Amino acid sequence: MEIKLKTNIKRFIETRSMPTLVEQRNNLLDEMDALLNKAKAETRALEETELTRFEDIKKQVAGLDKTIAALDEARSFEKKEEVNPKEERSAEEAEERAFANYIRGVVEQRADVNLTFGQNGAVVPKSIAQKIIQKVYDISPIYQLATRYNVKGELSIPYYDETASSIIVGYATEFAELESTSGKFASIELKGFLAGALSKVSKSLLNNSDFDLLTFVVNKVGEAFSKFIEKELIVGTTDKVQGLRGVTQSKTAAAATAITADELIDVQELVPDDFQASSIWIMNKSTRTAIRKLKDGQGNLLLNKDATSRWGYTLFGKDVYVSDSVPAMATGATAIYYGDFSGLAVKLAEDVNIQVLQEKYATQHAIGVVGYVEFDSKVENAQKLAKLVMA
Repeated sequence: MEIKLKTNIKRFIETRSMPTLVEQRNNLLDEMDALLNKAKAETRALEETELTRFEDIKKQVAGLDKTIAALDEARSFEKKEEVNPKEERSAEEAEERAFANYIRGVVEQRADVNLTFGQNGAVVPKSIAQKIIQKVYDISPIYQLATRYNVKGELSIPYYDETASSIIVGYATEFAELESTSGKFASIELKGFLAGALSKVSKSLLNNSDFDLLTFVVNKVGEAFSKFIEKELIVGTTDKVQGLRGVTQSKTAAAATAITADELIDVQELVPDDFQASSIWIMNKSTRTAIRKLKDGQGNLLLNKDATSRWGYTLFGKDVYVSDSVPAMATGATAIYYGDFSGLAVKLAEDVNIQVLQEKYATQHAIGVVGYVEFDSKVENAQKLAKLVMA
């Protein structure tokens, strides 16, 4: 049971960060452009291996185009079943009445507040279960785009720092000594911070539910870990995971709750051209809404609709992603991150590990679902990332 659930949750986390078909297509086109640009820069024809890869990419893109078109077409169809509306509504009303009467009755209280019938011990009939609506969270691909290290123990990543001094070339005089100049080597240290979650489920509820409640809870724990990890990568916690707190290239807005086009340009220009190809924007949805209303001098909107972008928008030619973890525009808040997010390092000493505890809570007539993850994150390459901080 434990091995199966570990596999399920690993697959859940992987699908959270798995590239979409459109992203795969765009990545292939980027690779194609890189092949052509390299040959152009070296003033030569494509080599045989490059031509072979070029043709492979064309076939893969064509296949993805057909798959995307097929998925779009399939979404336009709906399955239909013959039902008796009167019988269906009669059964549904009976179950709804029974459920309403149940929650109006005396709620059984137990020592553990997480196990009161009012929270997760109520019997959920099928018609009610089908109406359970989950809140949708906007989650960016930051974990997928970051540079990930699956190692145990502390990880030291060296880097060359020229902020204080660098190697300088100058004119020399015969028989005169050259002055030594250089940058310095430093490193960032990634440790391992443990995070965990526990949820207990009433066995009465498991035995009387018309849907697979245990799988639902396991998936919800996995989703909670996804949201927690993303929030830590973006916001970080003092003395714990630093994440994007370590971004040093920064532009401060003139206002606390408004952004101008010039400020967005300034943020984009903080990232060197070498890293612009893979750069994206990440922001809160409310910030994106504000930017959607910005126009240039000719009245054109700055934020453009783009069918090839995962979320349908591009800003100055770069994809715009939204995340609930990024703060909204407010005094002193970091409202926007921009750049190539491979500049963020993430170390996982332990993948998300979820277990079902069948015996531990047997005396409480419950089953436990516990999960752990050990990770750390810091900015690995400060040049790749920039941020906009509100006044």
